[in-house]
Amino acid sequence: MNEALNIEPFFHDGTGTWSYVVHRGADAVVIDPVLDYDARSGRIATDSARHLLAYVVEHGLTVHRILETHAHADHLTSAAFLRARTGAPVAIGHGIRSVQAHFADLFQLTSDDPALHDAFDALLEDGEVIESGALRIEVLATPGHTADSLSYRIDGNVFVGDTVFAPDIGTARCDFPGGSVEQLYHSVQRLYAMPDEATLWLCHDYPPAGRERRASVSVGEQKRDNRMLDGGTSLEAFAEARHARDAGLPAPNLLYPSLQVNIRGGRLPAEDPHGRRHLSTPLRIEAPADGLI
Repeated sequence: MNEALNIEPFFHDGTGTWSYVVHRGADAVVIDPVLDYDARSGRIATDSARHLLAYVVEHGLTVHRILETHAHADHLTSAAFLRARTGAPVAIGHGIRSVQAHFADLFQLTSDDPALHDAFDALLEDGEVIESGALRIEVLATPGHTADSLSYRIDGNVFVGDTVFAPDIGTARCDFPGGSVEQLYHSVQRLYAMPDEATLWLCHDYPPAGRERRASVSVGEQKRDNRMLDGGTSLEAFAEARHARDAGLPAPNLLYPSLQVNIRGGRLPAEDPHGRRHLSTPLRIEAPADGLI
């Protein structure tokens, strides 16, 4: 008989992000780990990643893979830090190539720069099955939020990235480069076609006042209660609601710092001649710009 599947969530307060250690016996994978970053001071730290690693060590686990659901725009990944300490390869969806190509010029890189080309150990395709010791992981392409978005199914559990949130929050935004309302709708329908008792594990939660944060929700509850896309919502109704919502959303607080690190697989930009590292913020100067330049 198979040993029980264990799912340990870790919540990052600063960004509202859920990371996971999933293990059966001693075989484990890590999903969407977070690097601590304070934008006001520029401080980079690994406290959250070390807390996750402490769990791995305490339970005698072997990490076989570090899995990213997509190149996040709201937090920095600690995948490279964890890779250096566990030896586990880092994997993401093959769609990362289009995300890297879009942002390469913005960050003064070329698409064939080794910092991008060699950023990940594996690029995953829809339908691929990853064997990680006693864990069998099915890769599901769930684009719409971004072009590279994946979900990972392990038994009756699906780690959905930013595809959907808790029912009272709704779904991911679709206004990033490569995003698509239509694709997200169909990705969510793919999740809703699963048994009602299947569990969707979230990448984020931003609970309103009075509600405890949630790491997971059943397919059945999402189909019944999701405020933006329930089981009966048409594509037309969802598109209208999603476009209206996205039009009023500001850019994520950590958009540029996150993407500069995350398209590199969690590696920081190279040091300058003085041994310092820098994250840049491209400026958008709107007219009139008299006196600014």
